[in-house]
Amino acid sequence: MLCRTRDELQRYVETSKEWTKKGKVADYIPALGKEDPDDLSIAIHYPNGECVSAGDIKKKFTLQSISKVISLALVLMENGKDFVFDRVGMEPTGDPFNSISKLETMAPAKPLNPMINAGALVVTHMINGDSTEERLQRLLSFVQDLTNDQSVTYNKEVAQSEYETADLNRSLIYFLKQHGMIDEDVEQLIDLYSKQCSIEMNCLDLARIGAVFAMDGADPQTGKQLIPSDVSRICKTFMVTCGMYNASGEFAIKIGIPAKSGVSGGIMGSVPGRFGIGIFGPSLDEKGNSIAGIRLLELLSKDYQLSMF
Repeated sequence: MLCRTRDELQRYVETSKEWTKKGKVADYIPALGKEDPDDLSIAIHYPNGECVSAGDIKKKFTLQSISKVISLALVLMENGKDFVFDRVGMEPTGDPFNSISKLETMAPAKPLNPMINAGALVVTHMINGDSTEERLQRLLSFVQDLTNDQSVTYNKEVAQSEYETADLNRSLIYFLKQHGMIDEDVEQLIDLYSKQCSIEMNCLDLARIGAVFAMDGADPQTGKQLIPSDVSRICKTFMVTCGMYNASGEFAIKIGIPAKSGVSGGIMGSVPGRFGIGIFGPSLDEKGNSIAGIRLLELLSKDYQLSMF
Protein backbone atom coordinates (compact mmCIF):
# COMPACT_ATOMS: atom_id res chain seq x y z
CA MET A 1 0.00 0.00 0.00
CA LEU A 2 1.25 3.48 -0.88
CA CYS A 3 2.04 5.63 2.19
CA ARG A 4 0.16 3.98 5.06
CA THR A 5 0.47 6.99 7.37
CA ARG A 6 -0.09 10.73 7.13
CA ASP A 7 3.41 11.40 8.51
CA GLU A 8 5.01 9.33 5.76
CA LEU A 9 3.06 11.19 3.07
CA GLN A 10 3.75 14.56 4.73
CA ARG A 11 7.49 14.00 4.29
CA TYR A 12 6.98 13.68 0.53
CA VAL A 13 4.90 16.88 0.55
CA GLU A 14 7.58 18.83 2.44
CA THR A 15 10.31 17.61 0.07
CA SER A 16 8.26 18.55 -3.00
CA LYS A 17 7.18 21.94 -1.63
CA GLU A 18 10.63 23.37 -2.39
CA TRP A 19 9.64 23.34 -6.07
CA THR A 20 6.74 25.77 -5.61
CA LYS A 21 9.17 28.70 -5.80
CA LYS A 22 10.09 27.72 -9.38
CA GLY A 23 6.56 28.21 -10.71
CA LYS A 24 3.76 30.78 -10.65
CA VAL A 25 0.00 30.81 -10.23
CA ALA A 26 -2.34 31.19 -13.23
CA ASP A 27 -2.92 34.92 -12.82
CA TYR A 28 -4.24 35.32 -16.37
CA ILE A 29 -7.53 34.24 -14.78
CA PRO A 30 -7.74 36.94 -12.07
CA ALA A 31 -9.62 34.80 -9.53
CA LEU A 32 -6.96 32.07 -9.74
CA GLY A 33 -4.19 34.62 -9.22
CA LYS A 34 -5.28 34.96 -5.59
CA GLU A 35 -4.07 31.46 -4.64
CA ASP A 36 -1.08 30.92 -2.35
CA PRO A 37 1.74 29.53 -4.53
CA ASP A 38 3.24 27.68 -1.54
CA ASP A 39 0.19 25.44 -1.06
CA LEU A 40 0.64 21.72 -1.66
CA SER A 41 -1.65 18.91 -0.55
CA ILE A 42 -2.44 15.32 -1.54
CA ALA A 43 -5.04 12.66 -0.81
CA ILE A 44 -4.88 8.98 -1.78
CA HIS A 45 -8.17 7.08 -1.93
CA TYR A 46 -8.07 3.27 -1.75
CA PRO A 47 -10.80 0.89 -2.99
CA ASN A 48 -11.72 -0.09 0.58
CA GLY A 49 -12.64 3.52 1.35
CA GLU A 50 -9.48 4.25 3.31
CA CYS A 51 -7.91 7.64 2.57
CA VAL A 52 -4.43 8.85 3.51
CA SER A 53 -3.71 12.57 3.10
CA ALA A 54 -1.22 15.34 3.84
CA GLY A 55 -1.26 19.13 3.61
CA ASP A 56 -4.37 21.32 3.78
CA ILE A 57 -6.59 18.73 2.11
CA LYS A 58 -9.85 20.51 3.00
CA LYS A 59 -8.93 23.57 0.92
CA LYS A 60 -11.18 23.85 -2.13
CA PHE A 61 -10.01 24.57 -5.67
CA THR A 62 -11.63 24.55 -9.09
CA LEU A 63 -11.21 21.64 -11.49
CA GLN A 64 -10.40 23.67 -14.61
CA SER A 65 -9.16 21.19 -17.26
CA ILE A 66 -9.63 18.18 -14.97
CA SER A 67 -13.33 18.68 -15.70
CA LYS A 68 -12.64 17.68 -19.31
CA VAL A 69 -12.28 14.02 -18.28
CA ILE A 70 -15.59 14.12 -16.41
CA SER A 71 -17.55 15.87 -19.19
CA LEU A 72 -16.09 13.38 -21.69
CA ALA A 73 -17.30 10.46 -19.58
CA LEU A 74 -20.75 12.03 -19.35
CA VAL A 75 -21.20 12.67 -23.08
CA LEU A 76 -19.90 9.19 -23.93
CA MET A 77 -22.52 7.76 -21.58
CA GLU A 78 -25.24 10.01 -23.00
CA ASN A 79 -24.43 9.90 -26.71
CA GLY A 80 -22.19 6.89 -27.39
CA LYS A 81 -18.68 6.60 -28.82
CA ASP A 82 -19.57 6.92 -32.50
CA PHE A 83 -21.44 10.20 -32.00
CA VAL A 84 -18.67 11.71 -29.84
CA PHE A 85 -15.70 10.67 -31.94
CA ASP A 86 -17.33 11.79 -35.16
CA ARG A 87 -16.89 15.29 -33.70
CA VAL A 88 -13.63 15.10 -31.77
CA GLY A 89 -10.52 13.03 -32.44
CA MET A 90 -8.32 10.70 -30.40
CA GLU A 91 -4.80 11.92 -31.17
CA PRO A 92 -2.29 13.91 -29.06
CA THR A 93 -1.31 17.28 -30.50
CA GLY A 94 1.99 18.31 -28.92
CA ASP A 95 0.59 21.86 -28.93
CA PRO A 96 -0.42 24.07 -25.98
CA PHE A 97 -3.91 23.33 -24.61
CA ASN A 98 -5.39 26.58 -26.00
CA SER A 99 -3.85 26.40 -29.47
CA ILE A 100 -5.96 27.09 -32.56
CA SER A 101 -3.28 26.20 -35.12
CA LYS A 102 -4.18 22.53 -35.72
CA LEU A 103 -7.80 23.47 -36.45
CA GLU A 104 -6.62 25.64 -39.32
CA THR A 105 -4.68 22.82 -40.96
CA MET A 106 -7.18 19.97 -40.44
CA ALA A 107 -9.95 19.16 -42.89
CA PRO A 108 -12.56 19.02 -41.52
CA ALA A 109 -11.70 21.35 -38.63
CA LYS A 110 -12.18 18.60 -36.05
CA PRO A 111 -10.31 19.01 -32.73
CA LEU A 112 -7.65 16.33 -32.36
CA ASN A 113 -8.65 15.26 -28.85
CA PRO A 114 -11.04 16.12 -25.98
CA MET A 115 -8.29 17.34 -23.62
CA ILE A 116 -7.33 20.48 -25.56
CA ASN A 117 -9.68 23.44 -25.23
CA ALA A 118 -11.08 23.15 -28.76
CA GLY A 119 -12.00 19.50 -28.17
CA ALA A 120 -13.32 20.16 -24.67
CA LEU A 121 -15.61 22.89 -26.00
CA VAL A 122 -17.05 20.47 -28.56
CA VAL A 123 -17.54 17.89 -25.78
CA THR A 124 -19.31 20.41 -23.51
CA HIS A 125 -21.48 21.36 -26.49
CA MET A 126 -22.65 17.70 -26.54
CA ILE A 127 -23.98 17.69 -22.95
CA ASN A 128 -27.72 17.04 -23.30
CA GLY A 129 -30.35 19.49 -22.10
CA ASP A 130 -32.61 22.33 -23.20
CA SER A 131 -30.84 25.08 -21.27
CA THR A 132 -27.47 25.99 -19.78
CA GLU A 133 -28.95 25.42 -16.32
CA GLU A 134 -30.24 21.92 -17.17
CA ARG A 135 -26.96 20.89 -18.80
CA LEU A 136 -24.89 22.24 -15.90
CA GLN A 137 -27.12 20.38 -13.44
CA ARG A 138 -26.62 17.11 -15.35
CA LEU A 139 -22.87 17.58 -15.08
CA LEU A 140 -23.01 18.63 -11.40
CA SER A 141 -25.22 15.65 -10.52
CA PHE A 142 -22.71 13.33 -12.17
CA VAL A 143 -19.83 14.93 -10.24
CA GLN A 144 -21.81 14.67 -7.00
CA ASP A 145 -22.32 10.95 -7.63
CA LEU A 146 -18.60 10.46 -8.32
CA THR A 147 -17.59 12.29 -5.13
CA ASN A 148 -20.51 10.96 -3.06
CA ASP A 149 -21.01 14.57 -1.99
CA GLN A 150 -24.24 16.35 -2.94
CA SER A 151 -22.85 19.72 -1.83
CA VAL A 152 -20.29 19.94 -4.66
CA THR A 153 -21.04 22.91 -6.90
CA TYR A 154 -19.20 25.57 -8.90
CA ASN A 155 -17.40 28.71 -7.73
CA LYS A 156 -19.36 31.70 -9.02
CA GLU A 157 -16.47 34.16 -8.65
CA VAL A 158 -14.09 31.98 -10.66
CA ALA A 159 -16.77 31.23 -13.28
CA GLN A 160 -17.40 34.94 -13.79
CA SER A 161 -13.67 35.67 -13.94
CA GLU A 162 -13.22 32.97 -16.58
CA TYR A 163 -16.24 34.13 -18.56
CA GLU A 164 -14.86 37.68 -18.70
CA THR A 165 -11.39 36.57 -19.85
CA ALA A 166 -12.41 33.81 -22.29
CA ASP A 167 -11.70 35.62 -25.56
CA LEU A 168 -9.42 32.89 -26.89
CA ASN A 169 -12.06 30.24 -26.15
CA ARG A 170 -14.62 32.45 -27.87
CA SER A 171 -12.33 32.51 -30.91
CA LEU A 172 -12.13 28.71 -30.87
CA ILE A 173 -15.92 28.42 -30.72
CA TYR A 174 -16.42 30.89 -33.58
CA PHE A 175 -13.92 28.94 -35.67
CA LEU A 176 -15.58 25.61 -34.82
CA LYS A 177 -19.02 27.10 -35.49
CA GLN A 178 -17.90 28.35 -38.90
CA HIS A 179 -16.87 24.78 -39.76
CA GLY A 180 -20.04 23.14 -38.48
CA MET A 181 -18.61 21.47 -35.37
CA ILE A 182 -20.70 23.61 -32.99
CA ASP A 183 -24.21 24.96 -33.58
CA GLU A 184 -25.17 26.83 -30.42
CA ASP A 185 -24.87 30.42 -29.26
CA VAL A 186 -21.24 31.28 -28.49
CA GLU A 187 -21.97 33.10 -25.22
CA GLN A 188 -24.23 30.29 -24.02
CA LEU A 189 -21.45 27.73 -24.52
CA ILE A 190 -18.83 30.00 -22.93
CA ASP A 191 -21.13 30.40 -19.93
CA LEU A 192 -21.57 26.63 -19.53
CA TYR A 193 -17.89 25.87 -20.10
CA SER A 194 -16.78 28.55 -17.61
CA LYS A 195 -19.06 27.04 -14.97
CA GLN A 196 -17.86 23.53 -15.81
CA CYS A 197 -14.22 24.55 -15.30
CA SER A 198 -15.18 26.28 -12.03
CA ILE A 199 -16.62 23.17 -10.36
CA GLU A 200 -15.00 23.21 -6.95
CA MET A 201 -13.84 20.49 -4.55
CA ASN A 202 -10.97 19.45 -2.29
CA CYS A 203 -8.23 16.82 -2.64
CA LEU A 204 -10.32 14.16 -0.90
CA ASP A 205 -13.13 14.58 -3.45
CA LEU A 206 -10.71 14.56 -6.36
CA ALA A 207 -8.94 11.43 -5.09
CA ARG A 208 -12.30 9.68 -4.87
CA ILE A 209 -13.07 10.50 -8.52
CA GLY A 210 -9.59 9.23 -9.39
CA ALA A 211 -10.42 6.01 -7.54
CA VAL A 212 -13.63 5.55 -9.56
CA PHE A 213 -11.60 5.70 -12.78
CA ALA A 214 -8.89 3.47 -11.25
CA MET A 215 -11.53 0.84 -10.46
CA ASP A 216 -12.88 0.81 -14.04
CA GLY A 217 -15.80 3.11 -13.23
CA ALA A 218 -17.01 1.38 -10.06
CA ASP A 219 -17.75 3.25 -6.84
CA PRO A 220 -14.79 2.37 -4.56
CA GLN A 221 -17.07 1.76 -1.58
CA THR A 222 -20.37 0.39 -2.89
CA GLY A 223 -19.13 -1.28 -6.06
CA LYS A 224 -21.95 0.40 -8.04
CA GLN A 225 -20.96 1.01 -11.66
CA LEU A 226 -21.00 4.81 -11.96
CA ILE A 227 -19.22 4.83 -15.33
CA PRO A 228 -19.27 1.93 -17.82
CA SER A 229 -15.89 0.17 -17.76
CA ASP A 230 -15.27 0.86 -21.45
CA VAL A 231 -15.92 4.60 -20.98
CA SER A 232 -13.57 4.60 -17.99
CA ARG A 233 -10.91 2.89 -20.12
CA ILE A 234 -11.25 5.51 -22.86
CA CYS A 235 -10.95 8.35 -20.35
CA LYS A 236 -7.86 6.84 -18.71
CA THR A 237 -6.26 6.39 -22.12
CA PHE A 238 -6.76 10.08 -22.89
CA MET A 239 -5.30 10.91 -19.47
CA VAL A 240 -2.14 9.00 -20.41
CA THR A 241 -1.78 10.41 -23.94
CA CYS A 242 -3.08 13.98 -23.46
CA GLY A 243 -3.81 14.56 -19.77
CA MET A 244 -0.81 16.70 -18.85
CA TYR A 245 -1.04 19.13 -21.78
CA ASN A 246 2.03 19.08 -24.04
CA ALA A 247 4.13 17.50 -21.26
CA SER A 248 2.14 14.24 -21.45
CA GLY A 249 4.91 12.19 -23.07
CA GLU A 250 7.52 13.19 -20.50
CA PHE A 251 5.01 12.59 -17.69
CA ALA A 252 4.27 9.09 -19.03
CA ILE A 253 7.98 8.24 -19.09
CA LYS A 254 8.86 9.69 -15.68
CA ILE A 255 5.67 8.86 -13.74
CA GLY A 256 3.58 6.55 -15.90
CA ILE A 257 0.09 6.83 -14.43
CA PRO A 258 -3.14 8.11 -16.01
CA ALA A 259 -3.50 11.70 -14.79
CA LYS A 260 -5.19 14.99 -15.66
CA SER A 261 -4.11 18.43 -14.57
CA GLY A 262 -5.79 21.83 -14.43
CA VAL A 263 -4.40 25.37 -14.30
CA SER A 264 -5.80 25.83 -10.80
CA GLY A 265 -3.00 23.48 -9.72
CA GLY A 266 -5.09 20.34 -9.37
CA ILE A 267 -3.95 16.91 -10.56
CA MET A 268 -6.16 13.82 -10.59
CA GLY A 269 -4.34 10.50 -10.82
CA SER A 270 -5.78 7.01 -11.32
CA VAL A 271 -3.44 4.10 -10.67
CA PRO A 272 -5.30 1.25 -12.44
CA GLY A 273 -6.82 -1.26 -10.04
CA ARG A 274 -5.14 0.31 -7.02
CA PHE A 275 -6.17 3.84 -5.94
CA GLY A 276 -7.01 7.41 -6.88
CA ILE A 277 -4.89 10.48 -6.16
CA GLY A 278 -5.95 14.10 -5.70
CA ILE A 279 -3.31 16.86 -5.57
CA PHE A 280 -3.53 20.62 -5.21
CA GLY A 281 -0.49 22.84 -5.78
CA PRO A 282 -1.32 26.12 -7.57
CA SER A 283 2.25 27.05 -8.52
CA LEU A 284 2.51 26.02 -12.19
CA ASP A 285 5.34 25.20 -14.58
CA GLU A 286 5.56 26.68 -18.07
CA LYS A 287 3.24 23.97 -19.48
CA GLY A 288 0.44 24.78 -17.01
CA ASN A 289 0.95 21.82 -14.65
CA SER A 290 1.44 21.96 -10.88
CA ILE A 291 5.22 22.09 -10.57
CA ALA A 292 5.40 20.68 -7.04
CA GLY A 293 2.51 18.29 -7.72
CA ILE A 294 4.43 16.68 -10.57
CA ARG A 295 7.54 16.43 -8.39
CA LEU A 296 5.46 14.80 -5.66
CA LEU A 297 4.06 12.23 -8.10
CA GLU A 298 7.51 11.59 -9.51
CA LEU A 299 8.91 10.76 -6.07
CA LEU A 300 5.97 8.52 -5.19
CA SER A 301 6.03 6.73 -8.55
CA LYS A 302 9.74 6.02 -8.23
CA ASP A 303 9.64 4.81 -4.61
CA TYR A 304 6.46 2.73 -4.96
CA GLN A 305 6.82 1.62 -8.61
CA LEU A 306 3.52 3.12 -9.72
CA SER A 307 4.26 3.30 -13.46
CA MET A 308 1.97 1.18 -15.60
CA PHE A 309 4.71 0.82 -18.22
